Amino acid sequence: MQMSAMSERADCVFLSSLGKGDNLHQQVLSAFPLCEMTEEDLIQNPQFCKLLATLSQHVDRTGLTQHLRRDLEKAERELHSQRLSWLRVECVDRVLREIIQENRFSKASSSQTAEDKFFSTLEQCVMVGQCVNQVDISEHHSGILGLTAERVMRQMPSEQDIVQMKQRLPSELLQHLKRKAVSILTYYQPQWENESEGLRSVKLSKLPELLDGERKRAKSLTERNRENTTSLQRQTHAYLSELLKCMKILQCLLLDLRLKAQKDLDRKKIEYFEAKCEIGLQKIRAEMLEVQLDTYTRDKIAAHKKITEKLNAELRTSEMDKQAVESKLASFEIYGRDFETLAEEYSRLQQEIATKSWALKEFST
Repeated sequence: MQMSAMSERADCVFLSSLGKGDNLHQQVLSAFPLCEMTEEDLIQNPQFCKLLATLSQHVDRTGLTQHLRRDLEKAERELHSQRLSWLRVECVDRVLREIIQENRFSKASSSQTAEDKFFSTLEQCVMVGQCVNQVDISEHHSGILGLTAERVMRQMPSEQDIVQMKQRLPSELLQHLKRKAVSILTYYQPQWENESEGLRSVKLSKLPELLDGERKRAKSLTERNRENTTSLQRQTHAYLSELLKCMKILQCLLLDLRLKAQKDLDRKKIEYFEAKCEIGLQKIRAEMLEVQLDTYTRDKIAAHKKITEKLNAELRTSEMDKQAVESKLASFEIYGRDFETLAEEYSRLQQEIATKSWALKEFST
């Protein structure tokens, strides 16, 4: 318990030394620019924010510890030294190749002069040096045509020619480098081309400072561009987060308003269809009345009334006859089965009389 209380007290002191609230969040974000975090993430995760604040005291902006940073810087210094040594040799070699190439294309005469002797000796030495490097590289393998460095070195010019070439070589290198510097100066500042030799020499001496200043300015702009890119990515992430929130709010509002509008629209559609249906019914009734009016005139209606009255009167008479016959049948049923036999016999005789009367009438006609 005492240890936890001491650790909490130490964390509180440490956090108070770093800052509080938004200040702490800004310090954490600036300490880890490569992490895609927002201030809202740190607010929602205070323990993670405290962990990052503690780590920021032990690591740099790239995430390396101090020990690894020192080892990395030492390795970078050694690599820089090795690269510088290689670069010096490579620069001299390339300058010598340029000198040889310029001489090869500028001199058309094939006569053996002292100047031609110098360039031929230089070219031969450079070529032998290249061959020796290739042979040294291939010694770990099977070799090139079985050659060795000693056999290649036998192709070097004579010692006297090499000494004479070395005596003249510094001045040639100086003149060639001066011409290159003048061409760079002319490209960098074209208005200096027509100036005097002395003024040009003074400006050539200041050319490394100018180029170094331009290099530093370009590096500064690159670093600023990287920082702006990181800031832009962070701002873009925050902007997209806010945009998504706004879109969700708009979606909810749109859905709510759409439901209300749909309800009103459905009610108006129902009222419209009800009115349309009522109009249709009224139109059907009007068509039916018009058909009836076209079909039944006043005279037809009066005749129909008379026919109806006559039929009703006949119907009442038939009902009265029916009742009279039913009463007679009821009185006849009192006599039983004998009377029914007599009635059937009487009906048969009536039918025979009617048949014979019809036949007699037919024979007489």
